[in-house]
Amino acid sequence: MTEKVKVVTLGCEKNLVDSEIMSGLVHERGYQLVADKEDATIIIVNTCGFIDAAKEESVNTILDMAELKETANLKALIVSGCLTQRYKKELMNEMPEIDGIVGTGDFDKINDIIDDALAGKRPILIGNPVFNYDKKLPRRVSTPRYTAYVKIAEGCDNACTFCSIPLMRGKFRSRSMESILDEVAQLASQGVKEISLIAQDSTNYGADIYDSYMLPTLMNRVSEVEGVEWVRLHYAYPGFFTDELIDTIASNPKICKYIDMPLQHSEDSILKRMRRPGRQRDTRELVRRIRERIPGVSLRTSLIVGFPGETEQDFENLKAFVREVQFDRLGVFTYSKEDDTPASRLPDQIKESVKDYRANVLMEIQREISNERNSSKIGQVIDVLIEKYDGRNDVYVGRSQFDAPEIDGEVFATGAGLQIGTIAKVRVTHSFEFDLSGEVVA
Repeated sequence: MTEKVKVVTLGCEKNLVDSEIMSGLVHERGYQLVADKEDATIIIVNTCGFIDAAKEESVNTILDMAELKETANLKALIVSGCLTQRYKKELMNEMPEIDGIVGTGDFDKINDIIDDALAGKRPILIGNPVFNYDKKLPRRVSTPRYTAYVKIAEGCDNACTFCSIPLMRGKFRSRSMESILDEVAQLASQGVKEISLIAQDSTNYGADIYDSYMLPTLMNRVSEVEGVEWVRLHYAYPGFFTDELIDTIASNPKICKYIDMPLQHSEDSILKRMRRPGRQRDTRELVRRIRERIPGVSLRTSLIVGFPGETEQDFENLKAFVREVQFDRLGVFTYSKEDDTPASRLPDQIKESVKDYRANVLMEIQREISNERNSSKIGQVIDVLIEKYDGRNDVYVGRSQFDAPEIDGEVFATGAGLQIGTIAKVRVTHSFEFDLSGEVVA
């Protein structure tokens, strides 16, 4: 009987790419990929281990899937990803439901793990977290046919005190430009129009293998691949954001005027304890240069509240910073005390209730900012990537170049005869807190 495999992905887009590679490998093996977990004889849970909430979700998902051994057709439950890389002993000792685990550097051996798990061996393959993405591997893209993520680097060298990524993914390492361009060309030949370049630290791309920051060159070359219409950048570490990169985003019409640049905090004392680059004045200057040289740019950032030692005054200053800088998009996280990180050993840990309160306050401030910034777009004609048709309301739904998949707002457009996956021009007529609506123009 042909085994039926269901891959469950938790966490970030980088994890999604790994899941797509595993899906390609099991499909190439001749196994059938299924969407319904009830049909699966093998389930692979690709876990996230970044913060407590993600670890809890991963464990709960593993337990939920394990129940299918009793209620459905499941024969083998495989666990992969960051949680396995970090907690292999705990998982295998405390969760007998798991039939095998594989780490972040070895998931290309997923078929061997499945074989051993089906044979009752409970395999553990957790080695060096470094994975060679330059290898040509099959990939089954799970995103809509017109958009895909491309991983340009893995790991991180920045040693932020709150972050466990280096423990799970290893040191920073860039992919070769040739391998990235080959993958982009393959995706474009399948109809992908939007390429989102992702890495834990994208602005550092090339420094390790080319002795130079090569992200501007890479983005230009990706934009030249036939069929690619949008190139989007994620996770731009501010310490390596060069003037050349700003000019490249500004001058290339295929590069989305969208920058996802996690800053984590505004206050110098907190940034120092986090081991983040620069200080608030550097951030303000960088934001000023970006907005001055890329008119209409959409800036997304993420902030952490409740970091050890964050005082009431620090938080008041952070609120003022958010109001003054006026980010277009903002994500707020409460500090998570991660094992084996320097911040977990710092004094003055903050109560969870205080963290939650501060996160809610910041998001309310951002709600007002987003509403105001969106209202300024009324009357503008913007390009919108059409993603679906809502027949009930007779409206198309899509995203502008200023909105990343899944995490940002949508644009609702009235018109006729549009095709999913095409880019239409839409005149904005109404704005909301996070979304826009308008009319398709000829």
